[in-house]
Amino acid sequence: MLDVTTWILTIRLGLKNLFLNKLRSFLTMLGVVLGVASVIAMLAIGEGSKREALEQIQKLGARNIIIESVKPGTKVESERPEETGEQTLEFVAEYGLTYKDLDVFRATLPTLERIVPVAQLRRDALRKHRILENARILGVTPDYQHVKHLRVFRGRFISDRDLFERANVCVLGPAAALRLFGHEDPLGKTIYLGKYAYVVVGELYSVGAGHEQGATVAKEVAEFDRRIYIPLTAARYRFGEIQVVRASGSMDFEKVQLHEIILTCKSMDLVLPTATMVSSILERMHEKQDYELKVPLELLRRAEQEKRIWNLVLGSIAGISLVVGGIGIMNIMLATVTERTREIGIRRALGAKRRHILLQFLVETLVLSCTGGIAGVVVGVAIPLWVQYAFGLRVFIAPWTIALAFGISAAVGVVFGLYPARRAAHMDPIEALRHVG
Repeated sequence: MLDVTTWILTIRLGLKNLFLNKLRSFLTMLGVVLGVASVIAMLAIGEGSKREALEQIQKLGARNIIIESVKPGTKVESERPEETGEQTLEFVAEYGLTYKDLDVFRATLPTLERIVPVAQLRRDALRKHRILENARILGVTPDYQHVKHLRVFRGRFISDRDLFERANVCVLGPAAALRLFGHEDPLGKTIYLGKYAYVVVGELYSVGAGHEQGATVAKEVAEFDRRIYIPLTAARYRFGEIQVVRASGSMDFEKVQLHEIILTCKSMDLVLPTATMVSSILERMHEKQDYELKVPLELLRRAEQEKRIWNLVLGSIAGISLVVGGIGIMNIMLATVTERTREIGIRRALGAKRRHILLQFLVETLVLSCTGGIAGVVVGVAIPLWVQYAFGLRVFIAPWTIALAFGISAAVGVVFGLYPARRAAHMDPIEALRHVG
């Protein structure tokens, strides 16, 4: 066994030998620095993007089944469109989800906790001289607030009474409120949606408030915050179901009763069986594929699996650079052993044992790899933070990635330093003393 004094002297000797060749030691250590930094940086950037995707899926709700109206590839149109000056007027294209679908779901699916229908329309929103052009207006029920996790900043959300009375009331997203009212309190004031006057009864928090956002999420949050919510019954009664879609040189008319239906199951175990039943019902009730079925639970499980595979791939790629750094350490230490052959012979002649020589060279490789590992951790943490600041990408530095990268760097020092150290320790002292370096 080696006592504490021997350990201290061996470490001091190893450090002294490394400092005798500063440039060579630095270049050898640089491979480990880059390897550790690449492991941490790649995993942090990959983990950040995957967490962003997972959070987006989780916001849809693991117990939810989402059905959206989708316009088929071919639309119903007249054989000879009516010419109106430079514009073309086509017949109404009818597609998507219907109130009949809604009634069937309510009657045949006992696994559901709630059913949330959504109608969507586009109108200019006016408040005196202020205008929010082409505002997205959603006709919703009170349950919409719960399935979308909307938080009321002031006032209230759409109520059952509003729904029953087809009330001309609305709730504004924060961006819509800012555009129409500036920093003025909008509660109780009137805005015009098309030709109808609506009283503002509530304003929402931003859907991204309190959450770290990447560039993609920020764009979606901005769109959400511009929305205006009115009772579903008011949307159907006052605006009808026919929408005018203007394109360059043409004007299309589309009839969509419901743009979205959100089904919330009583438990996660019922989601997949319910989704199968919903798909079967829609296939029977729709002659064409004018809907899209989304099951966030399936997307979530698939995304989590892809996340694990992606982290493994990124870690493996970055780990290769650590192996390359280890090979560099081995190469330099073999050269060092050759250069210091006579020194090794003198130490053996003075009474040093093989384990002392082995420990000396292992200490040198460990100092190289661990110092490189510490520097690599600093660089590896700095790179993702800079990427997040400069490019707006979300990153997440997990503590286990730092521990893993540093642990691998230390292991690399031991594994790739063991052979040169053993070679030095097993030299014949007499042959080593005869060596002329």
